[in-house]
Amino acid sequence: MEMASTPLIRNVALLGHSGSGKTTLAEALLNQAGAIPRVGRVEDGTTTCDTEPEEVKRSMSLSLAVAPFQWKASDGETYKVNLIDTPGYADFASQVDAGLSVADLAVIVVSAVDGVEVGTEAAWQLCEQAGIPRLLFVNKEDRPRADFHAVLDRLKESFGDNLVPLELPLGEEEDLHGVADVLSDQGLEYDADGHHRTEAIPEDLLEEERALHEEVAEEIVAGDDEQLERYLSGEVPSAEDLERTLRAEVLERSEFPVLLGSAATGVGIDRLADFVCELGPSPADRPSRAVMAGEPTEVPADAAGKPLVHVFRTAVDQFVGQLSFFKVLSGTIKADDHLTNTTTGTDERLHGMFFLQGREHVPAAEVVAGDIAAVPKLSASPTGSTLAPKGVAIAAVAATTQPPAYALALQPVTQADDDKLLGSLQRVCAEDPSLVVERNEETGQTVLRGAGDTHLAVALERMERKFGVSVTTEDVLIPYRETIGGTAEAEGKVKKQSGGHGQFAVVQLRVSPLGRGEGTEFVDSIVGGAIPRNYIPAVERGVNEAMEAGGVNGFPVVDVKVECYDGKYHSVDSSDMAFRTASAVGLREALQRAQPLVLEPVSEIVVTVPDGSQGDVMGDLTSRRGRISGSNTLADGRQEITAMVPTAEILRYVLDLRSMTGGRGTFTAAHDHYDVLPSHLVGKIARPEGNGPAH
Repeated sequence: MEMASTPLIRNVALLGHSGSGKTTLAEALLNQAGAIPRVGRVEDGTTTCDTEPEEVKRSMSLSLAVAPFQWKASDGETYKVNLIDTPGYADFASQVDAGLSVADLAVIVVSAVDGVEVGTEAAWQLCEQAGIPRLLFVNKEDRPRADFHAVLDRLKESFGDNLVPLELPLGEEEDLHGVADVLSDQGLEYDADGHHRTEAIPEDLLEEERALHEEVAEEIVAGDDEQLERYLSGEVPSAEDLERTLRAEVLERSEFPVLLGSAATGVGIDRLADFVCELGPSPADRPSRAVMAGEPTEVPADAAGKPLVHVFRTAVDQFVGQLSFFKVLSGTIKADDHLTNTTTGTDERLHGMFFLQGREHVPAAEVVAGDIAAVPKLSASPTGSTLAPKGVAIAAVAATTQPPAYALALQPVTQADDDKLLGSLQRVCAEDPSLVVERNEETGQTVLRGAGDTHLAVALERMERKFGVSVTTEDVLIPYRETIGGTAEAEGKVKKQSGGHGQFAVVQLRVSPLGRGEGTEFVDSIVGGAIPRNYIPAVERGVNEAMEAGGVNGFPVVDVKVECYDGKYHSVDSSDMAFRTASAVGLREALQRAQPLVLEPVSEIVVTVPDGSQGDVMGDLTSRRGRISGSNTLADGRQEITAMVPTAEILRYVLDLRSMTGGRGTFTAAHDHYDVLPSHLVGKIARPEGNGPAH
């Protein structure tokens, strides 16, 4: 692959709802460009971008893939296009975030049959948040029930009137045979190989096309005062003039072109490639965001500038080990260059760089500013790392990752699996930073957190395939606590005599509740030497150990004041161990008498839903013992609901919320406080093994 200069590079992310045809569209573009000899099929697992066994099994993309190709556009220039194919399923939105962090243009793929779906809306919102220019491609125009006009109306209803349709379909469904170019007023007829020839627009479409041309021309020139003035004076802008103005408006995100076609038949694919190159911004047009000395800064994509590299994805390849996908933000990186991780200070050698084409690796002697490539064995630079010359303190702004919303506890199948579990999980999380692994010492569980059930299922399948570690899953145990509702006294006694020194200790304890969140307190009220001073630390230690081991219901005890006010000792048979044991016995007896209560963790949850789902969601939160604390309307019309909900009630909430809202609801949750668990639920909760009653 020939090197391209920065102004002729296009980094393009394909986004959209799962099943809209993004991966098939990537195949069609690669085939049209001559990068692959034939078009692969998702159903057969033969596409360039979906290569993982888990993707082939499910017939859908699960992680982003980069596929470059060269394209000679209608303006005569030859461009390098880095296609970034992203998943459409909600569980893998972090991969979309990673793709957008290095893209300069997004192509949102929409099904001509299904129209605007939840994934379409999510893609648009992500682009808005990231400030990414975009165009839309209405795919599957050859399918039964395809309706471009209905889809266009729905797109405008959803995303505003700044959508500029540049094409109309010639025929539709099985009769699709070409497109009408709105800017040039020409018809483009396609043959079976996806090549087109210019013909006159059919008579039955001519009136609609001319009306749309006038509408589109007015929309485009309205963004350029000089061109608008000429237009109002009667000058008719050429297609080239309109395209030049539209390019600036795409960069400013004030207009969003709409194209159409079929990835399956090739209709409109070459036109899409042309417009991506001619309307899409280059890296030189969009400086990268970074932070230097704590202040935000911009990094121009200058091939002659200081080298700066951003690692945006990490993968494990069975042949070469760890692969790091990177974008050169500035400078020109050459083989065997040494750069420093700006966070850790680790020196990294970029040896064996290559461009990715699915499974194929194309060696790269150098990579210029704005281009995307990969390199093996950057073991000390995980996803999100920035590499720069030694002494340069700068960090590229990495992709944002939503907090994990779903969790499962993992149990290794064999001892060998147990030995390798944590190391393998760390490597899986290095590939996908949106996964989080935790070891809960209190419950003894190893917990994996992610975006949803499919996300975790795929992660565990990959762990078994790549690292040979098998696990079973179970629900995550809730970290309940225990306290008391009243005051009580009890005596703890140890008295053993079996020849020689015996064991003797008597401790009088009084327990009383503290305020919520105050922890525990031990008070020494011994007077008159009832217990010698040297045994008081043993009494306190016995109390603390008993509270940590669990109270009446088997959970750690909190918010309790323990007062030792009297006791007895023996000059020969008393010992530290005797007083520790007596204290534990007395504490358990006192807690039993003091109205024991179980405390459950309560999370603050912020739910964002479409306006029409607000009532259902609020009712559902109430049914989960939640307390609604507020709601407000966001700028885009969605509703934001804040509530306090017991953590045990939202373990599967991400799945239930998607079901209630058709996939349009999202939420975040964070621990807020502990509250008393209703008594009728105490017998139903699960406990860690060995604590309290069996679960």
